[in-house]
Amino acid sequence: MIRFWLHRALRWAALVGAAFVIVSILLVMLLRHVPVYGSTVMLERKVEAWLAGEALPIHHQWRPWAELSDHAKLAVIAAEDQRFPVHRGFDVDEMRRAWEASRNGAKLRGASTISQQTAKNLFLWTGRSWLRKGFEAWFTVLIEALWPKQRILEVYLNIVEWDHGVFGLEAAGQHYFGVSADRLSEVHASRLAAILPNPRHWDATRPGPHVERRSQWIRQQMRNLGGARYLERLGAE
Repeated sequence: MIRFWLHRALRWAALVGAAFVIVSILLVMLLRHVPVYGSTVMLERKVEAWLAGEALPIHHQWRPWAELSDHAKLAVIAAEDQRFPVHRGFDVDEMRRAWEASRNGAKLRGASTISQQTAKNLFLWTGRSWLRKGFEAWFTVLIEALWPKQRILEVYLNIVEWDHGVFGLEAAGQHYFGVSADRLSEVHASRLAAILPNPRHWDATRPGPHVERRSQWIRQQMRNLGGARYLERLGAE
């Protein structure tokens, strides 16, 4: 009897696993071509607010690649993932450096790529757990295999969180500077990129000393990368 139920449980687990793989692949293939109007992190924030008895309007508006500031594209790469055009979803060198630094007594820092952050923001939830990391790795592999780099960055810029209820570059530009996503200046873009590590506590319009120093560093990195020419490496495929 035990063997019967074990066999049945394993069979159901295999079926569920196969269904998950098929559905996730189809979903990622679909989202390569259609605008993304929401994410699981947006849903998570709404649920958190509801449980706390608070109202949280979500400010989000999809903007295609051509309507996103080149300054913002470059600033986010400079701040978050400078090897974005060349890695396949995971920056092994950065992960190794973070691990070695932690072994030498430093606080373990994140080494997530833009691809990983896109996977997490779009399909998963916030917080830290090995389960979420496993799903994150799976979806990272999928989007790297099925989307061009340009699409990954386009989706990331359209769904990343920039303040309480503020998601995506269009909403962030309007929220902080009163301009649309295609009119963000180099300074605007560097400040938005500078607050990404802690967007619900740092302010792009009134940056403290740390955020201002970080935004200046980002602008220097943008120039070091070669400016808009660097974006040509992403390709549209």
